[in-house]
Amino acid sequence: MDTRIRHHTVEVHGLDVFYREAGAPDAPVLLLLHGFPASSRMYRDLMGRLAGTYRVIAPDHIGFGHSARPAPDAFDYTFDTLAAVTDAFTERLGLARFALYVQDYGAPIGWRIASAHPERITAIVTQNGNAYREGLLPGFWAPVHDYIADENPTTEAAVLQAMAPDAIRWQYTHGVTDQSLLDPDAWHLDSAALARPGATAIQLRIIRDYGANLEAYPRFHAYFRRSQVPLLAVWGAHDEVFGPEGARAFRRDLPEAEIHLLPTGHFALETHGAEIAGLVGEFLSRSLPVDLSSARVG
Repeated sequence: MDTRIRHHTVEVHGLDVFYREAGAPDAPVLLLLHGFPASSRMYRDLMGRLAGTYRVIAPDHIGFGHSARPAPDAFDYTFDTLAAVTDAFTERLGLARFALYVQDYGAPIGWRIASAHPERITAIVTQNGNAYREGLLPGFWAPVHDYIADENPTTEAAVLQAMAPDAIRWQYTHGVTDQSLLDPDAWHLDSAALARPGATAIQLRIIRDYGANLEAYPRFHAYFRRSQVPLLAVWGAHDEVFGPEGARAFRRDLPEAEIHLLPTGHFALETHGAEIAGLVGEFLSRSLPVDLSSARVG
């Protein structure tokens, strides 16, 4: 079976959306939604490991990676709009039913799609992707909350520090015991993307909208309770952005949620890709409807 990753661009709402894809066209679909400050590249290893069984698709959000980056005065950089583009992307590709894998920003984008179209979602994997206020660790989030509450030069300066190269590197290195496992290209490429013209203004708009996610949490919780969607939380337990209580909180509305805490940080795939692939493959093989799970991870 051909498990090579292919790279495509498709037009959605008049914007170019870049995506990576691997696996057989008729295999069960797993849609991978990345977080800040990354891109679909973060899934490069996981896609190769799962493509023998699943059709894995990872788009770059608008404003990230190789997708379009319209100026903030030409595009509404909110999580509602980013989710609407991703939703339209799935329709453009004809994805009638799919499982979701979300991380960081990918989570509130994914929750919006899932709650709007519960009939399309077969299962969810969340890797350090919150849906509850638990796990929002104050050391990281206090400046963000201050900026959301009052946008001014002082609060903006504090948020901008999170986009500096050292801060981006920290997102990858904190909580990681063996840093020799980390590929430094990850944070160098993310930092280079944030240094592109207009990128800072885009990211400030998105961060400014993060409060809308917190306000939407009750709606997402209602979706979980109604759907009882199979959910796997596979989490870097040493993450100082989204702590492990964010993983455990899913059991409040999804009592059968499976929780796995790994001894690593925010970007758990960078150090525990093989282990996560095994957990995801085993979870999906048990959780997907029979007509979508005839194959097994080898």
